[in-house]
Amino acid sequence: MSESYYEFGTAGERWDRAQLFFEAKEYGTAVRILLGLVAEHPEQTAQRLLLARAYYHSAQLSKAETELRAVLDRDPVEHYARLMLGRTLERQGRTAEAAAHLRLAAAMTGELPS
Repeated sequence: MSESYYEFGTAGERWDRAQLFFEAKEYGTAVRILLGLVAEHPEQTAQRLLLARAYYHSAQLSKAETELRAVLDRDPVEHYARLMLGRTLERQGRTAEAAAHLRLAAAMTGELPS
């Protein structure tokens, strides 16, 4: 596929296409589309979260962590980003660091610790 495919269409059309590729578990393709969208609209949380999820599912954990930290820098109470960051850190073997994020995510959603 040429690079123009990933850049083709309006931002809304590319967002829809990225979601379709993500749902089809074509995470690499979703990443390539989302990179352009995030570059164009870095303030939009949904695109950055989906990019982080695509990185996570394709085992690009340091990139997922970077995107999640960018979301949390803008919005420290974004509970899903907090949860994902905790899980990403766990998957990297950084359990002590992950625990703090997972506790915060649970507190934000009103979950009781088990």
